[in-house]
This record gives sequence, C-alpha cells and structure tokens, in this order.
Amino acid sequence: MLAQRNVQELYCFQDFVFPAISVGGPDLLERFERQIAAEDPFSPDANEMSLLIHGGGVFMKLDAEGRLMVTDFIRGFTGISDEVTFVGRADHFQLWQPQAFVAAQAQARGERKLAGKRS
Repeated sequence: MLAQRNVQELYCFQDFVFPAISVGGPDLLERFERQIAAEDPFSPDANEMSLLIHGGGVFMKLDAEGRLMVTDFIRGFTGISDEVTFVGRADHFQLWQPQAFVAAQAQARGERKLAGKRS
C-alpha cells in the first residue's frame, strides 16, 4: 500500500492513549498540523497537541525491501523487544508489543460489552 502511494518517508508518533507507535505518511502529520493551526496558537489545546505530535514523533524511512527499522524510539515507548504486532487503524497503522495489544484489545472488548454495545 505504501509503495503504491509512493510514500518514501513515514511519520511515527507516540500514541496519545496506548503504548503504541502510530505510523503514517506525510498526510497523517499534515492532518494534525491543520488541527493545531485551527486553534489559538497560545491555547493549552494547541500546545498539548504540538507537544504530543511534534515532541513525540520522528520521521523514518523504509529500507530497500520496504521494511521499517524498530529503533530505540519505538522500543522505548512500546516495550517491543523481539516481536511486534502491526495493527491497521484506518489511515495509518500502529506498532505494538504483542502482549500489550492483546490486553488492550481485551479491555476494549470488555468495556464495549459492559456498555451493551455490539460490533
């Protein structure tokens, strides 16, 4: 998919809620920057979003085979050591430590069940 869109550089940032790294093309960063620009630049919301997106993100490149290197930035935030779970999230994907993903997914499923929500 990334090759089809000719994406050469990815933006990776620490998820706001989960111990996961969110990864997408330049359009993902642009979406957040538009959201920040729509706010008063001195507002707490704009500053928090900038801190999370700009302060908690890095640009990364795929290697010649289309692989993403799992760097210290990724390992330090997620706890990933030797295995990684890729999770599709609409217009981007996330990198998770496998057991953390299973636990978060089970919690989300349980909360939906308690709230009486299905699918």
